[in-house]
Amino acid sequence: MAQPPQEPLSSEIERSLAKVERSLVALKQRYTQVQIDLQRQANLHQRQKELGKTKNAEFQAELKRIQAELDEIEVNLESQLFSWGSLKEPFWQAVRFGGLGMLIGWMLKSCTS
Repeated sequence: MAQPPQEPLSSEIERSLAKVERSLVALKQRYTQVQIDLQRQANLHQRQKELGKTKNAEFQAELKRIQAELDEIEVNLESQLFSWGSLKEPFWQAVRFGGLGMLIGWMLKSCTS
């Protein structure tokens, strides 16, 4: 007998593996970027401390530039923690089960009244 059901299953497994591999590559790239940003942030904090001791106008301008860059790095680090993709599934589960709970509650209330 021919085994056609296994072909769709194997292609589905291959697609799933490819998706997992792409996710892993994206995760590795993001991890590398986070490590670079954290190192840059530490370097900038150190430079900021050094410049904070001087009162020269040129150093003060560089201090402001460093602060702006630090703010940008913090936004980059925070933005990758939360994304719609990571919150999509828990959000819809909360909507589904919350709605189901309300529906059951209304049904129980109507039965007891």
